[in-house]
Amino acid sequence: MLRIHFTAADFARVRFAPRPAPLIELNTAFMKATSSDDPLLYARWRQRLLRSLPPTARPLRALVPAGKAPAFLDTYNDSLTEALESIRATHPTAIRSELQRVYASASHPPPPWIRALHQNDPDSWHLFNQAQQAAFETVLRPIWPQIQDLHQAEFTRHALTTAEHGTAQALTHLVPNTHFCGTTWEIPTPTTRDISLTGQGVLLHPTFHWTSHPLVANHPDHPLHLTYPAGPGIPLSPTEATPADPLNATLGPTRTRILRLLTTPHTTTTLARHLNVSAASVSVHTAALRAAGLLTTTRAGRSVTHERTPLGTLLTHRGTPT
Repeated sequence: MLRIHFTAADFARVRFAPRPAPLIELNTAFMKATSSDDPLLYARWRQRLLRSLPPTARPLRALVPAGKAPAFLDTYNDSLTEALESIRATHPTAIRSELQRVYASASHPPPPWIRALHQNDPDSWHLFNQAQQAAFETVLRPIWPQIQDLHQAEFTRHALTTAEHGTAQALTHLVPNTHFCGTTWEIPTPTTRDISLTGQGVLLHPTFHWTSHPLVANHPDHPLHLTYPAGPGIPLSPTEATPADPLNATLGPTRTRILRLLTTPHTTTTLARHLNVSAASVSVHTAALRAAGLLTTTRAGRSVTHERTPLGTLLTHRGTPT
């Protein structure tokens, strides 16, 4: 059981990552590919993924001996370039400590390039960057638009649940079979661990390859990063159709169109004209969006003007990794 103890300040600082993190998604994909969970469902996907890796990506296997990954791989930047730069900026002492930890129980000695990385050798870092980039291009690039759409839909679902029911219920809605006991979030996990937050808050990261218990990274002076499974439960495929607009599944097409039209303020009349519906119908939809905190409404005489809130604008924003 994982128990996360919140203060009032931590509840106020629960945030949702606005975009997926390329290396976190890559890490969870490899974790799933090398785990023994769901052998029938994932067997062919695992074989296809591991066989597809180009020679330049294969050194990454040496980074995770005995199923243990060094903590410096957990970087949450939403840009692949910045994520690799963040890893490179890790203090050499921390790199050495983590490599020693993961190889302490390995059944074989580290290969030469890992020993060179342990000594902070520039050529070994070049090999590491090449391997990460090749792995991303092979494993995730073909399905990255799907991951972005799934992330945006999950972001929207969480935002609406928070607006309607509050933070505690939104958190338990994200991770099934969890509950709050007072101000403590209890999450079933294989091992027992207690984390007492002290005002740093929580940053939520959905992942669409991992299907087991949530993963946490707790670093001093940083938010607690909680990565939780949010995928469809089956391997993603580049041949699957992706939704035209990830907001549609949550808001419905009319409310999504209203939200996207509000790049500038519109009156009820102009929205009705754009949507080819009645003003009364627009009023019903804007009332629902207003209740969810996605737009504001002001009245001047008989004219009613609607404007997106910062949350509404954020939900319509979509980014790409670099």
